[in-house]
Amino acid sequence: MFDAFAKVVSQADARGEYLSPSQLDALSAIVTDGNKRMDVVNRITSNSSTIVANAARSLFAEQPQLIAPGGNAYTSRRMAACLRDMEIILRYITYAIFAGDASILDDRCLNGLRETYLALGTPGSSVAVGVQKMKDAAIAIAGDTNGITRGDCASLMSEIASYFDRAASAVA
Repeated sequence: MFDAFAKVVSQADARGEYLSPSQLDALSAIVTDGNKRMDVVNRITSNSSTIVANAARSLFAEQPQLIAPGGNAYTSRRMAACLRDMEIILRYITYAIFAGDASILDDRCLNGLRETYLALGTPGSSVAVGVQKMKDAAIAIAGDTNGITRGDCASLMSEIASYFDRAASAVA
């Protein structure tokens, strides 16, 4: 896993080239947005339990068959596994947000996740709905402008949404 800086430098090094002005501008933008990224990661991390619990609560209200006898989240052990998985996905999304790169999310979390859920008989579409619910909550928390570095965060919010969308489509 490379952060955005290491990736750009290693690619330029492999080609035996200097960094281009556009690459330097892109890296400069990441530095400029660094405080915003840290604010977002801090907000999501400090609210992670609430994000996961509310997303699960909403998912189970919409799909009560999941918590009914015989459902994939029936029994406290299965419910705990479901919440754990949602927490792990959210954690790796925060890593991607901080790094500005989805490769850690793909490499360490999403690769093979759909196959694992298929093998366990877990409905991937339900997991995807849960991820979308976490996305909605995380974007609302991250987009709250009170007490954070001011500035245009539209591109960062779009990037954050793309990580959740990537996770949802990986399990669906």
